[in-house]
Amino acid sequence: MPELNLDGLVGPSHNYAGLSLGNLAATKNAGGVSAPRKAALQGLAKMRLLVSLGVPQGLLLPQRRPNARWLRGFGFEGDDAAVLAACWREDPELLAAAVSASSMWVANAATVSPAADCADGKTHFTVANLVSMPHRSQEWPETMAQLQLAFADPEHFAVHWPVAPGFGDEGAANHMRFAEAPDAPGVEAFVFGAKMGGAFPARQHVRASQAVARSHGVMRAAFVQQADRAIQAGAFHNDVVAVSNGLVLFAHEEAFEDRAGALEQLRARVPGLVLVEAPSADVPLADAISSYVFNAALVTVGDGMALILPKEAEETPSVWRWLQRVQQDPDNPIRHLHVLDLRESMKNGGGPACLRLRVPLSDAALAAVDARFLLDAAKIDRLERLVERWWPEAIAPDDLGKPELWAACGAAHDALLGELGISADELGY
Repeated sequence: MPELNLDGLVGPSHNYAGLSLGNLAATKNAGGVSAPRKAALQGLAKMRLLVSLGVPQGLLLPQRRPNARWLRGFGFEGDDAAVLAACWREDPELLAAAVSASSMWVANAATVSPAADCADGKTHFTVANLVSMPHRSQEWPETMAQLQLAFADPEHFAVHWPVAPGFGDEGAANHMRFAEAPDAPGVEAFVFGAKMGGAFPARQHVRASQAVARSHGVMRAAFVQQADRAIQAGAFHNDVVAVSNGLVLFAHEEAFEDRAGALEQLRARVPGLVLVEAPSADVPLADAISSYVFNAALVTVGDGMALILPKEAEETPSVWRWLQRVQQDPDNPIRHLHVLDLRESMKNGGGPACLRLRVPLSDAALAAVDARFLLDAAKIDRLERLVERWWPEAIAPDDLGKPELWAACGAAHDALLGELGISADELGY
């Protein structure tokens, strides 16, 4: 059973507005000058690498921004230009949220349960409500439209509405799966947070995790609490401190609130669990979070597993020393370290795993995916040329209020839809 790797294409409005409380990289770089064209090309280079490794690769589209339709819900009136201009005058921070390109991090788009785990034998998607962050809470309708289009075949797929907004759901960034083989029934670990008095919010509510598992008909589920100390240190999602693949749990020692209890629960449900854990004494939690080493994409390749790492991991001495030991361990299935420059995403608070949504599928189900969302090297070539032509080279904070930027982003989005053969009507625009 292949695993489709869906990456988010970085949108033309990519900027540093610092809207994400608890995301230290995003807030640190707030007010800087972003490089949307470079960011999108960096993301496409990551997709190209996955294709070269033999991993089925697809993409989800950036959402159309600025989102004037969303702003009308705040009482702004008139045509799109009038709405955006009025919002920029009266509430620039709200306008920045409407311009946000954060849908690029599709690990937050939805939670995916593969057919082998679900009672009805279908692959289930629940679109994340993302209610914890206002700038992200606007994303779910367009995410749902894309998933319903890409995974339309009811024989293989079921796409669910978001969990009720009273309970935050942040998607696959707080979800792990363990299975002996891709097509074997697996154990799905839903990682949640709990409010414990810190300055940063716990974004994933346990009731949201339970609702997703229930609606998907997951036959074997585990629920594990993320460490509040990790959240307060900047691990706003579980995938900043832990990731899984096959039977491997690749994690930091301080990832879970009750480490011993979490590991006991997982080992009881996952015979053969392989723990690759960074001790705090070797890799301080702050180094793990700033380097995004556990936000690497862990994928299966021909002779084992490969980590797709950001350059920051290589540049953090404690992390790189530990990774060398991991790679040299003959009993460790992680054989390859691929380092990529994803600076633009990293500076805005998202690493390699933030940019991808994993969708394990049978061969028949993969064949049923809308081919417009699938990639090969030739299509990546075309997308690179499109980005080089249409994506803005740079966006400064004051640019967010300029009609020229709004028009440029709209033109870029239109060009992308045209290249992929997807109509605006199909996405509900």
